[in-house]
Amino acid sequence: FPTDRTTEIGQLISSYLGRKKNLEDHTIHLLFSANRWEHVPMMKEKLHQGITVIVDRYAFSGVAFTSAKGNFCLDWCKQPDVGLPKPDLILFLQLSPEEAAERGNFGHERYETSSFQEKVLQSFYCLMKDKTLNWKTVDASKSIEDLHREIRSIAEETMQEVKNKPLGELWK
Repeated sequence: FPTDRTTEIGQLISSYLGRKKNLEDHTIHLLFSANRWEHVPMMKEKLHQGITVIVDRYAFSGVAFTSAKGNFCLDWCKQPDVGLPKPDLILFLQLSPEEAAERGNFGHERYETSSFQEKVLQSFYCLMKDKTLNWKTVDASKSIEDLHREIRSIAEETMQEVKNKPLGELWK
């Protein structure tokens, strides 16, 4: 589940990211969080059915991006997402801003500048200090095949470890 750009909230986010609409920084942060909350009932239903749910970015990305703007603290940024389903694993695909900029389509959306991405990276490092969360860093400069193999291995191992654990809540 990446940001769902099909809902009304998602369409606002898409217009903002595509630089078609300007929104105040607090507003866009809360809209991203609202977009995550829209999916919670379906996520919980899938999880209770024993289905593994994979989310692209999730709350950590929102916190990292907003806090990188400079006039926001991490704690304020985390508050709208307190209580979301807690992930069993958070994979951080690490790639230098220079390598990221060389990849296709970089720079088309808001926030895709190397200087801003460096600030986002520092915010992610702060979030990774939270030992109540299971962060794993993966070198994203590998080939797609090697990266896939490593991610699959980590995911399968984690699924075995958490198989009978109850669903937790994020930042509670």
